[in-house]
Amino acid sequence: MENYGTAPSSAEHPGIFRSEEMCLAQLFIQSEAAYNCVAELGELGLVQFRDLNPDVSAFQRKYVNEVRRCDEMERKLRYLEREIKKDQIPMLDTGENPDAPQPREMIDLEATFEKLENELREVNQNEETLKKNFSELTELKHILRKTQTFFEEHEDLVAESSLINEDDQEHTSSFDHTPLKLQLRFVAGVIQRERLPAFERLLWRACRGNVFLRQSDIDDVIQDAVTGESVNKTVFIIFFQGDQLKTKVKKICEGFRATLYPCPDTPQERREMSIGVMTRIEDLKTVLGQTQDHRHRVLVAASKNVRMWLTKVRKIKSIYHTLNLFNIDVTQKCLIAECWCPMAELDRIKMALKRGTEESGSQVPSILQRMETSEDPPTYHKSNKFTRGFQEIVDAYGMSTYREINPAPYTMITFPFLFAVMFGDMGHGTIMLLAGLFFILKEKQLEAARISDEIFTTFFNGRYVIFLMGAFSIYTGFIYNDLFSKSVNMFGSSWVNTYNYSSLHAMFDPQNGNEEKSWMIIPERGYLNDHGPYPFGVDPVWNLAESNKLTFLNSMKMKASVILGIAQMTFGIMLSLYNHRYFKSDLDIKFMFIPQMLFLASIFMYLCLQIIVKWLFFASTPSRVLGYDYPGSSCAPSLLIGLINMFMRKSGRETGFTGPQCYLNFWYPGQSFFEFIFLSVAVICVPVMLFAKPYLMWKEDQQRRGQGHAHLSWVELVLLVVAVVQIPIMLFAKPFFLKRRSKSHQRLINSHHDDQPATSYGHHESVRADINGDDVEVVQHHDESAKQNGGGHGGHGGHGDGPLDMGDVMVYQAIHTIEFVLGCVSHTASYLRLWALSLAHAQLSDVLWTMVFRHAFGFSGYLGPFVTYALFFVFFFLSLGILVLMEGLSAFLHALRLHWVEFQSKFYGGQGYAFAPFSFEKILAEERAAEEQL
Repeated sequence: MENYGTAPSSAEHPGIFRSEEMCLAQLFIQSEAAYNCVAELGELGLVQFRDLNPDVSAFQRKYVNEVRRCDEMERKLRYLEREIKKDQIPMLDTGENPDAPQPREMIDLEATFEKLENELREVNQNEETLKKNFSELTELKHILRKTQTFFEEHEDLVAESSLINEDDQEHTSSFDHTPLKLQLRFVAGVIQRERLPAFERLLWRACRGNVFLRQSDIDDVIQDAVTGESVNKTVFIIFFQGDQLKTKVKKICEGFRATLYPCPDTPQERREMSIGVMTRIEDLKTVLGQTQDHRHRVLVAASKNVRMWLTKVRKIKSIYHTLNLFNIDVTQKCLIAECWCPMAELDRIKMALKRGTEESGSQVPSILQRMETSEDPPTYHKSNKFTRGFQEIVDAYGMSTYREINPAPYTMITFPFLFAVMFGDMGHGTIMLLAGLFFILKEKQLEAARISDEIFTTFFNGRYVIFLMGAFSIYTGFIYNDLFSKSVNMFGSSWVNTYNYSSLHAMFDPQNGNEEKSWMIIPERGYLNDHGPYPFGVDPVWNLAESNKLTFLNSMKMKASVILGIAQMTFGIMLSLYNHRYFKSDLDIKFMFIPQMLFLASIFMYLCLQIIVKWLFFASTPSRVLGYDYPGSSCAPSLLIGLINMFMRKSGRETGFTGPQCYLNFWYPGQSFFEFIFLSVAVICVPVMLFAKPYLMWKEDQQRRGQGHAHLSWVELVLLVVAVVQIPIMLFAKPFFLKRRSKSHQRLINSHHDDQPATSYGHHESVRADINGDDVEVVQHHDESAKQNGGGHGGHGGHGDGPLDMGDVMVYQAIHTIEFVLGCVSHTASYLRLWALSLAHAQLSDVLWTMVFRHAFGFSGYLGPFVTYALFFVFFFLSLGILVLMEGLSAFLHALRLHWVEFQSKFYGGQGYAFAPFSFEKILAEERAAEEQL
C-alpha cells in the first residue's frame, strides 16, 4: 500500500471505521504525586508511555530498589501459594480489584509477608524434623521386632557363639578366649526394597560368601521425610566375623543408602528399648499433629487474602516499572513523561491526573501538554465482546496503518457470508448456531470457570463469529435448499412429472425385458410457466435429478462465486478511494484508483454482466433474444470461451445464433466493437498505473529542486558580490582610519601636557582591543548565522525526506501494478474455491446420508426402531465430527484467505503497530494466564 504519511487531524469516519485519533502528550508530574497519578492512569488504561531512558540499564534507574522489593514480596506470595496448593486448601478469589496501595503501605505488606514466610518456614522445618524422627523411630521399632525373631530362630547358634553387635560406638561384648568358640558380630538396618537384590549380590561377592544375611519386609508403608513420598523398606541383619568384613559391610551399606540402627545384645535390653521407642513414637504423633494443625491454620488464614495481596503487589510493581520510564528534571522535584493517548479521551486522562494529585496531597497540579511530532502514532481500535473476534481476524494479518480504513466492520458481514457460501446447509448451520448461542448465553459462567484448555478458549473467544457463521449458513442452506443433503419442498415445485404411472411401470418392468434407466423431464412440457420459478432458492426437484444435478448446481455455484468475488474486490477498491481521499493523495486517486476501476470494469465486471444477462434472457425454449432468433439451450453463449476469444481477438466469428458452433458467435449487437473498446481501455490502464504516478512524482521533485536551486543561485550571487567588495575594505579601510586617528592624536599631544599622552595612548590601546573584540564577536555571529542558514537550506533541500529515489519508486510501482493486474485474474480464480468447497460439502453430506442413515429405513418390524436409533447416533456424530468440525474448519481457513489476500490487498496497508496502553486489567490478565499455563 501507499505510504500515506501523516494523517490529517479531521475526525472523518470516527469509531470503528478508522482507528482512534492519537496524540503525543508530555506529562509534568510532581515527584510526590507521580505514584498516585500513574496508578489512576493504570486503572484507566488509555495511556501508552514511552521510554525516555533507553540508554540507561534497568539496574541504574531511579526506582530499581522499589521494583526489587516488589519482586521479593511476589516471591514470598508465590511461596505461600505453593504451600496452600500443596495442602489442597481452596484460595478465595472473589474477582475483587483492589486499588493500588499507597507507597507507605509497602512497609506493612513487607512486614506481613516476612512474618508469614518466617513462621511457615519454621513450622515446615519443625515438621520435617519431627517426620524424620518419627520415620527413624518407626524403622527402629520394626528392626527390634524383626531382629528378635531372627535371634529366636538362631538360639542354638547364640548359645554356642558370642554375638557382638557393631554399631557406630563399636561397643563389643567380652567373649571367652577359648579358641574353639566363634566370635560373630552383626549389624542391623533398613534398606529400600527395590535395592535389596543388588545389595545382597554385592555383599556376597565382596565378602566372598563370608557373611550371613537375613531380611524381612516391613508391612507398613513408610513416608520419606524429605520428599514426602511413600516408600517400601526391608529390615536386614548381617552376621560377619572380623574387622575387615565389618569395614566392607559398612561401606556397602553406605553405598546403597541403607540406614543402620543400634540393636542390643540381650532380649531384655531389646524389650526395654522397644518400650521406650513406642513411647517416643506416641509423643511424636501428638506433637506432629499439633504442628500440622498450626500450619493448616496459618495457611487457611493466608488463603483468604493471598489473591488480593498478589493483585496489590503486581500493581505496585507495574507502577514503579512505569515510573522508571520517566525523566527527572534538574530540580529533582518533577517527573517528565511522554505518552500516546487517544484524542477523544484527553478529558478522562486529565481527570485521572487530577484525582491522583488530590490523593497525594500535592499542591502543584499535574500538567498534560500535547506535542507535535512526525512519528507515526500507534493504532488503536475500540472494540467490544462482539467486534473483538472480527478485529482479531483482521489484526492477525497485520496491524492497520494509522487512521486507514478498518476492514473489521465489513468483515463482520462478508466473513460469515463467504463461509456460509462454502458451508451452506440448514442442518449443519443450525448445529453451529446452537453451539455459538450456548457460548453466548453461558459466557459469564464459562468466564468464571477459567477453563484453560486452548481449544475451548479458541472456540469461546470466537463465539459471536461462530454464531454468525451458523446464521448465515442457515440462510445459504435455504438458498441451496439443502438440509442434511435433502431438499425441502416448502413453496411447491415448478416442475411436474409428464409420465403417468402405468407407462413408467411398463417401461421399467423387468419381465418385459426392460432395464432400469434414467428418463429426463422435457422442460417444454414439465416446467410450469404460469407457476413461475421457485420463490426462494433452488427448486427441490433438482435433488431428485441424478444425471444432471451436478451439472446444474456446478454452473450456478461457479457463476455465483465469480460474481461474489468480483463484487468483493470492487468493494475493496472502492474502500481504497476513501483512504486516498482521507490522506489527500490526489495522485493515487487519479492514477491508481481510476485505472484500477476501469481495468476491473472492462474485463471482470463485463464478465459478471454477461453472467446476469445469460441467466435472465437465455432459457431452454426458442425465443428472440437481443434482436436475434434464439433456437434453444444448445446455442446459449459460452462465456469462458467468449472471454478467451475477446483477449485473442479471434476473427471470423459469426453474428447471431446460427451455424454448428452457435454458442461461440457474437450474441448481442456491437459485441465486437464493445469488446475492442473494453480491451483497449484495460491495456491502456496498465502503463498508466505503471508510469503515471512515478513520472508525476519525479516531475514534482524536479520542479521543487529546480526552484530550490534558483533561490540558491541568487543567494550565491549576492554572497559573491559581498565577498568581492570586502577585499578592498579589508585591505584599505583599517589603515586609512588608523592614519586619520594618528594625525588627530598627534594634534592632541601638541596641545596638552606631557602626562596626557600616556593616558591617551592607553585609551588608544583599549580602543584597539575593543575593536578587535568587536571583530571577533562579529565573526562569531556571522559564523553562527551561516551555520544556521546552511542547516535550514539543507533541511529545505531535502524536504524532510531527502531527494526522491526514482529507482525505489519505479520498483515499488511496478510491483504494485503487476500484483494488481495479475491479481485480478488469480483472485477471480481464487474465489472459485467458494464453488469447490460448497460442492465438496454437499457431496460429503450426501455420501454420509446414503452410506449410513439411509440403511436404517431398510429394516422393518421390531428391529427397525433399534437400528434407526443406533444409526441415527452414528450419522449424527459423524456429521458433527466430519461435516461440522472438519469441513467447518476448512471453510473457515478458506474464508480467512479470501479476506486477507483477495479483499484486504486492495486497500489495506497493515503497516502500523498496536496501541499498548498501561493498564492494570491487561497486566493482571497476562499474569493470570501465565499462572494457568504453569
